[in-house]
Amino acid sequence: MKGPPSKAFFVGYFVLVLLFGAGFTWAMGAGRFLPVLGQGVVVTVEITLASACLALFMAFLAAVTRLYAPWPLRWLATGYIEIFRGTSALVQLFYLFFILPVVGIRIDPFSTAVLGIGVNISAYGAEIVRAAIRDIDRGQWEAATALDMPRLLALRRIILPQALLAMLPSFGNLMVDLLKLTSLVSLITLTDLTFAGTALITTTGRPGQVWGLVLVLYFLMATPIGWVARRLETSLAARQRGRS
Repeated sequence: MKGPPSKAFFVGYFVLVLLFGAGFTWAMGAGRFLPVLGQGVVVTVEITLASACLALFMAFLAAVTRLYAPWPLRWLATGYIEIFRGTSALVQLFYLFFILPVVGIRIDPFSTAVLGIGVNISAYGAEIVRAAIRDIDRGQWEAATALDMPRLLALRRIILPQALLAMLPSFGNLMVDLLKLTSLVSLITLTDLTFAGTALITTTGRPGQVWGLVLVLYFLMATPIGWVARRLETSLAARQRGRS
């Protein structure tokens, strides 16, 4: 069986992507749009990082609560997961931005974007965490019980480190989805990459060049996320093999 791709493969792949982006920009004559789009990239990255932190925290909290908390909290966690998975992320953003001020709750656009995207993605992440934990062999729990180890300690020191390896590929894909979901924040007045692209089209009348460059920039931002997830997976797998 072939092993995981080498580091040189990922470095070469990333360099190829950069060269493709640069070549595309030059060929389309769209380089002059980069300063404006670059400002949108900064906002997109800030929202992505903040939303990812919130999503990961809430995903683990909701999953563990659904699995091991007393039944009222389990029902609450289940409702949280199902509601945010079963409703549109765009509608959730609109509700936070347009409806809450009607009842006197005002949140600035950046916080609204982070909260809306973070909780939406966390609902999907919670199911990834729950499935990975439940796939751990029951013997691990029985061994912890035999050692008189408290459940939370066993979860933190035995179960989660093993489950994390199974979570990483799915979490990598989920973070890419989160990045793409940030394009919705252009509808709540935030000047992200999509908003900057729309503004440029209005002023320049060149939709092909602008949207082509926006596509490349999203691709360049998404590529490192997958690379980091694969590196973490390889590193964690090597560490677990060393312990076994």
